[in-house]
Amino acid sequence: MNDFAADEDPQRVYSPDDDHNFPDEKLNTVLEFVDDDEEIQTYLEAQNVNAVDRMQYNDHGTKHIEIVRNRALCLYDLLKAGDVDFNGARQQGLAEEDESVIIALAATLHDVGHVVHRDEHVYYSIPLAATILDRVLDEFYDLADTVRMKGEVLHAILCHHTAETPLTTEAGVIRVSDALDMESGRSRIPYEHGGRGINTLSSQAIKRVSLYEGKACPVMVEIAMTNAAGVYQVDNLLKAKLRGSGLEDEIRIVAVNTNESHEQLVERIEL
Repeated sequence: MNDFAADEDPQRVYSPDDDHNFPDEKLNTVLEFVDDDEEIQTYLEAQNVNAVDRMQYNDHGTKHIEIVRNRALCLYDLLKAGDVDFNGARQQGLAEEDESVIIALAATLHDVGHVVHRDEHVYYSIPLAATILDRVLDEFYDLADTVRMKGEVLHAILCHHTAETPLTTEAGVIRVSDALDMESGRSRIPYEHGGRGINTLSSQAIKRVSLYEGKACPVMVEIAMTNAAGVYQVDNLLKAKLRGSGLEDEIRIVAVNTNESHEQLVERIEL
């Protein structure tokens, strides 16, 4: 079956495993620095120990960060193409190219607090990320812009937690992107190991999440699922993250059935 909704004519398509080289030179330079940084990469590995090894939760390590960062930058690209205003960098007097850097750094460091504890990890992420950012931002910015960039990145990290309210578009992008790591077995909702409850079934039902340019709004998120249990993921995970993100009017969600019988289980979910 056609993976796309019948009323859409996608132009820009972003699949889960795409390795994007974004055109912004500054962003790519910062990403290269981050990916080569031993301290940051060690944090990304270490933050999985509490979540996975000790609490039997789902992955919050290097792979999760890679997925969230990729999708956050894809969202940024699509929203910019749709003329959505990114007020974080702008209101701080930073350059337009700093918008994507804020998003990339926040996506990279948003879960670093897991090295302390899974519970309330977002609040542990703030001081740890602040220390890392002091060193990283100093490589690319003067003192004044380092302070401004640091504040915007930390705000975006804090607001990936649904209890906090994003005040910038950059922060809203991080909040939504965190929920887009939801393919089979990767749900942000904890699933029972060896169990058959709704969390387990729904976490296995999502086959693929893809982003593409929409018509009625800048971003279409297509969720391909193998059975209707996947709706639970969309309703209890993505809906909660999208609500209050500031991006409710900019992102449309479509769920499509990809099971072998080709029976239409879910045509469309509008959030």
